[in-house]
Amino acid sequence: MELFESLVKKIKGKNKKIVFPEGNDVRVVKAAVRLAEDKLVSSLVLGTEDDVKRLAGISELPEGMSVIDVPSYPKDKFEEMVAAFVDRRKGKNTAEQARNMLKDVNYFGTMLVYLGVADGLVSGAVHPTGDTVRPALQIIKTKPGTTRTSGAFVMTRNDEKYLFADCAININPNEQELAEIAVESIQTARLFDIDPKVALLSFSTKGSAKSDEVTKVAKATALAKELAPNEQIDGELQFDAAFVESVAAKKAPDSKVAGKANVFVFPELQSGNIGYKIAQRFGGFEAVGPILQGLNKPISDLSRGANEDDVYKVAIITALQATL
Repeated sequence: MELFESLVKKIKGKNKKIVFPEGNDVRVVKAAVRLAEDKLVSSLVLGTEDDVKRLAGISELPEGMSVIDVPSYPKDKFEEMVAAFVDRRKGKNTAEQARNMLKDVNYFGTMLVYLGVADGLVSGAVHPTGDTVRPALQIIKTKPGTTRTSGAFVMTRNDEKYLFADCAININPNEQELAEIAVESIQTARLFDIDPKVALLSFSTKGSAKSDEVTKVAKATALAKELAPNEQIDGELQFDAAFVESVAAKKAPDSKVAGKANVFVFPELQSGNIGYKIAQRFGGFEAVGPILQGLNKPISDLSRGANEDDVYKVAIITALQATL
């Protein structure tokens, strides 16, 4: 709760508008209503006003909440969106294809973000990850100098806060992509008031083992230091060397990060996904995320197992990303 109280203070009064494409889901609708009532964000829900009111159990929409029924969207505005989509796709889709694609609420909602009608998007309570991420990559696209988006989790327990990445998107990132994930994770960490000390993890510490997997992490570390020369980044480090000072003193005595790391970059998705879930289930950490990194504008992907509170929290994070 302390974490989100801090985030709320950062977005209060910023009036960021977040679009929720899944206006047919009770969890999403109730969270959108709460956010508007709490005056944290302006909620824009895609659906019919009657359905939204019925699902939320309200007779009137609260101030700061609006609804767009995609099939009833004014034709002139829809055609403007079609033209902008075709231009953004640079000939990869015809106008007719764009019209069909924009009937999909995730494509429609992502275009609202691209056009500046909304500041960010939260989806995924009903749709699989690909349905949220694909429009984001095609329309919003990654930041200059970033080739991939990635997914981070903030892990919290009492007053402890750490960032884990990538635990959601990239199955086997190459050394360049791994370096970019490390650098993007620095910015995400600072959103949550984590002073980033980044460890690129491996089963080896400073050459204690030899393999292609170890070489990838070592090269990624060197690239990350080139991309962000003023940041505290080190690797390759085993988790105990990254986290435990007494182990770091033996395995990496010259490292400024070893034993003090609070941002952990996993070498591939398998270990990242397993790692955050072990911390969550065995360690009692709350996993906040996934937080999508590397996009030009914030798009957030929910778990389909998310509850109303999860939607509420992810929307707060998305609004915070939109303040950058």
